[in-house]
Amino acid sequence: MILKWLFWFLFLLLGYIYVGYPLFSMILGRLVRSEKPPRLSEWPSLTMVISAYNEETVIREKLANSIALDYPRDKFQMVVISDASDDRTDEIVKNYGDERVRLIRVEGRRGKTHGISAVVPALTSEIVVFSDANAIYKEDALLKLVAHFADEKVGYVVGNAQYYKEEQSNAGEHESAYWDMEVRLKMYESRLSSVVGGDGAIYAIRRALFLEMDDDDINDFVNPLQIIIQGYRGVFEPAAICYEHTADSFDKEIGRKRRIVNRSWRGLMKNKSVLNPLKTGFHAFQVFSHKMLRWLGGVFLLAFFIVNLFLWPVHWSYQLFLAAQVVFYLLALGGWLMIRFTGTAPFLFSTPYYFTAVNIASILGIIDNYLGKKYTTWQTIREAS
Repeated sequence: MILKWLFWFLFLLLGYIYVGYPLFSMILGRLVRSEKPPRLSEWPSLTMVISAYNEETVIREKLANSIALDYPRDKFQMVVISDASDDRTDEIVKNYGDERVRLIRVEGRRGKTHGISAVVPALTSEIVVFSDANAIYKEDALLKLVAHFADEKVGYVVGNAQYYKEEQSNAGEHESAYWDMEVRLKMYESRLSSVVGGDGAIYAIRRALFLEMDDDDINDFVNPLQIIIQGYRGVFEPAAICYEHTADSFDKEIGRKRRIVNRSWRGLMKNKSVLNPLKTGFHAFQVFSHKMLRWLGGVFLLAFFIVNLFLWPVHWSYQLFLAAQVVFYLLALGGWLMIRFTGTAPFLFSTPYYFTAVNIASILGIIDNYLGKKYTTWQTIREAS
């Protein structure tokens, strides 16, 4: 009897994680009108912080794109934080030829978050926009982001990072499809309370709210948590758009997921007061549902399969559930083999593989955390192996 209750609890829980919460947010979000921010009396001073490690292939294009953005020239500057780059990144930035571009080199290869924590407290601008070296902004992206700070309750604003569609890899197609769904969820979360987390490619904060982080923190998740805990909210602005490339292989994408979950889980545990609804209101429910439960999805899937094995002889319905799971994981295995030996697989095989691999990566990321494994440095998806 206990196994039956556990089976149906896990079934409903998994349904909630992957379907229920997004659907619930969409329904509630559509009932709430999206309010336009009040008009700013004047544009605040702004610094774009670009984190870079060995970005010689893209940094010149990034700086040219940033210089051309529509924002008052006398209110806008850029700081490139080079994490001990050993290619031509530093040289290109130093010789770029615009007084608004400044290079700060951080020695010792200590990671993105260390560089941000070392540099941001010394900035004097009212607003800081965080960006990646390969994120190309639409011309009005900064204006769209900053407009929301007319509301004094807004502490951070997250932009809409999109993936280039042309010449996408098989892995990139899945990540792009997943991200399209995430964008919709962010929009509804923002209407209901606050968008969960930032985006390293494009998000802005009030500089005065910045708190230093540990090197192993993932800045675009922990930094927004810290701002929420200070009593402010986060907004998603779908019209503030930038473009990036997706990973060119499943191995790179899955490895990235593992590192992200490892650092995010640790960051959430350090700031677990965000899960207290008495302190953060409805946002506590959003973080718990969108992040914590989803990271644990792989654990629940494994438990569901094991419980189903024990219940297999009881009734034909359990046999049907078990058969469906076996078929799904066989398709995932087939997708893994195809990708391993040919580099690609049809969606019938690659989708189960991507779903399964992402959940395995989440489990491994959490296990890494409790085994004491920390990630502080990063490689771009163009370089990571």
